[in-house]
Order: sequence, then structure tokens, then C-alpha cells
Amino acid sequence: MLDVEMKKRHLRAMADYRRELCQKPELRNLFLELTVRCNERCLHCGSSCGEVTAKELPAEVYKRLLDEVKADFGTERKMLCITGGEPLLRKEFFEIMSYANALGFSWGMTSNGTLIDRETARKLRETGMKTISVSIDGLEATHDAFRRTQNGWRRAMEGINNLLAEGSFKHVQVTTVVTHQNIGELDELFEIFDKMDIDSWRVIGIEPIGRALRYPELLLTDDDQRRMIEFIRNKRMAGEPVCYGCSHYLGLEYEHEVRDWYFLCTAGLQTASITAEGDIIACLDIERRPEFVQGNILRDRFSDVWRGKFKVFRREHWNDSQKCRECEHKDFCRADAYHSLDHTTGDPMVCFKGVLF
Repeated sequence: MLDVEMKKRHLRAMADYRRELCQKPELRNLFLELTVRCNERCLHCGSSCGEVTAKELPAEVYKRLLDEVKADFGTERKMLCITGGEPLLRKEFFEIMSYANALGFSWGMTSNGTLIDRETARKLRETGMKTISVSIDGLEATHDAFRRTQNGWRRAMEGINNLLAEGSFKHVQVTTVVTHQNIGELDELFEIFDKMDIDSWRVIGIEPIGRALRYPELLLTDDDQRRMIEFIRNKRMAGEPVCYGCSHYLGLEYEHEVRDWYFLCTAGLQTASITAEGDIIACLDIERRPEFVQGNILRDRFSDVWRGKFKVFRREHWNDSQKCRECEHKDFCRADAYHSLDHTTGDPMVCFKGVLF
């Protein structure tokens, strides 16, 4: 465990780095929401995906976008993050990702894992996929109820095992969304994953966004939050590859203890996203309000938007909240993650002051 003064020095350096990014943003992560269709109907889904019939951009539009991004930014230190919905439901998935791979982009994916048979795992390897995170949200009955999918747990676990059997991927991760209903299953889940050759287990709390707002009984209590963070820290202290997600400032006791570095929301600073309709936004988890849409790839060149817009994300938005303005942690927290802000009041909907510190 690092001492508090060293953590403060690191966090001050992070604050300086964030201010630099506000002036000179550096594109590192480009999320592509290939579809909002999904074969599951998860209770927490931030994008409310499922059995929908929304239009999807033609494959040629993605190819043109990738050509432009390579021409304007290059491919070095760039990561394409493929998501949905369930990305594998996109009919042209392998056509689009083969094109990205041929251009030299590194890419990874989030998936529910249910469609990854041995042949699909082989094609993912051949198409150059480097990383993947598959969702397992509790033991079998809990997972299937949470994702409202019969046999979803069994099929997802088969998908993970197919990826592991194929090999050659840089990182195979399992992500678990912790709720008030499944937090008691963490120890049993660890025993299951510990017997598998996964590279890491990412444990994150359910967020008060999207579809989760309809199910307040799933949201974590303060005791749940402390229990989850302590669970992660204890596993890491034992040398286990368990980590917390990138969201939320955790205070001086827990920062750097449950993930490899410190909290930094990179929305609009290093991270941009393309929605299934082609809108250019910062982070796909941020509420889809009109003022956060910076352009659309059907009419705008992405690099023009990245370099000339995104001003709403490149400022000190903690100034919008009286609560944050008066907080001694504001330089480290910056009003927390942009996706969990109440954009009407400016206050963070998730704040661990008084919970973890």
C-alpha cells in the first residue's frame, strides 16, 4: 500500500495531466457501437438495448471512418473498442473488423459471450482481436434472471472457454456488475474464475443510469460499496488479477489499491464514441442529451469534430456543483465520472465521500 503523501503527489500530477488534456486532447480510445440489437435484455443496460429494429450504419460508412482516422491520427496508441448491444449480432461484423485489422488498428470487444462458439472464436483470432471482456453477472440463476436470458450463464461460460481454447488473445477478461442482489456471490464466483485461465476479473458496481433506474432494489447500499471495494483490495493484496473499473474517485485510502493507477475520466479527452446512428459523442455511458452530441460521421469528418468541438467535456465541470466546489478532493475527483453526473444540477450521482473516505 502506498502512503498517503505519495498518493497525493500522484493525484496532483494526474490533475495537471488532465488540465493538459483539456488544452491538447489525445485520442486513444474510439468506441464503435455497431448495433443496439442484443439477444439479452439486461436490467442494468445503460443503452436500453435488446430486441430493437433501429437502423444500422452501412459497413462502407465504418470503412470510410477508419480510413479517415488512420489518415488523420495514425493507428499507433489507438484502440478500437467494439460494443453494442451485442456486437456479434451485426451481420457485417467480421467484414468491418477485418478491414480495421488490415489498416493496422488494435481492437477489442465487450460481449455477452453467448454467440462465441469455437468457429467464432477462431474468426475473432484471425480478424486480429486483441482483448475481450465477457459479462458474468452472478451465479447461474442470478445471471440468467439479471440478463433475462434462459441459459445465458451456461452459453457465456462456454463462450469464455472457447476463447481460452483458441488462445492467442492478449487479454481475456470477465466483467461482473455487482448489485445488491448478487454481492453475496463474489466469493463463489472467485472460486469458479480462479480455476479458469482468464487474464483478469473486473468487478464493477451497478450504475444509476439507463435501465437500472427502473430497478432501485438492485442499486448498491453504502455497506455494499465498502464490501465490494474491500473484496477487490483483499484479492489484489493476495496477488489475484481482480480489479475495479475505471469509474469513480475512491479517496486516498483506496485509490491505486483496487486498480493499476488512479481515477481519471477520459471522456472527450482521450475517448470518443460513435453511436449506432453515427453520432459522435464522448462516452457511450453518458446520457444521450442533444448538447453532448458533437457531430455525426454521415456528414462530419471525425477529426474536425474531435479537434474543434467537445468543449463541454474539456473544462472544469466540478464548478457546476456547489457541493464539489467546496470539497477538498475536487482537484483529484473533478466531480467524478462524466457518465454519472446529474447534468441538470451538476452534482455527481455517485460520490464516495462519506462512504469510502
